[in-house]
Amino acid sequence: MAVPVRRRPVSPVFGHSLFGRDPFREVEELYDRVGRWFEAPENEVGTSAWIPSADIEETDQAYTVEAELPGVKKGDITVEYRDGVLQIAGESKETARSGVIHRKTRRTGRFSYRVSLPGEVDLERIDAALTDGVLTVTLPKAAPAPESVRRIDVRS
Repeated sequence: MAVPVRRRPVSPVFGHSLFGRDPFREVEELYDRVGRWFEAPENEVGTSAWIPSADIEETDQAYTVEAELPGVKKGDITVEYRDGVLQIAGESKETARSGVIHRKTRRTGRFSYRVSLPGEVDLERIDAALTDGVLTVTLPKAAPAPESVRRIDVRS
């Protein structure tokens, strides 16, 4: 995922913005550096992997993750949940073309999305469905363990 770069005119003498002191410059530079660090998932460093847009919703019963994967077939997607982390990975394949391409802005290639969930999940009831280019993963919350309260008598 490319992070937009915002640049301001810089004075060659003073090395700061020509429009006066810019207190947000360091924050913008940090944002750009962190964005580049997150562009490639850790198991695919050096490739042009992209990260799909996703929404995460929590209700009393479940966590729901909806990831936009337009044009991706269900056979090209893997969904795994391990140690509190949901991972969606796969590949968006290039469409065969016979003409001249004048503009290409759709993403193709490997993609990966990871999210840590804050609570326990019922592994047996996790469900994933791909409809109209949106992958919906439903992760039902595990039933809380019954409270075990035991009164202990104090001896003398």
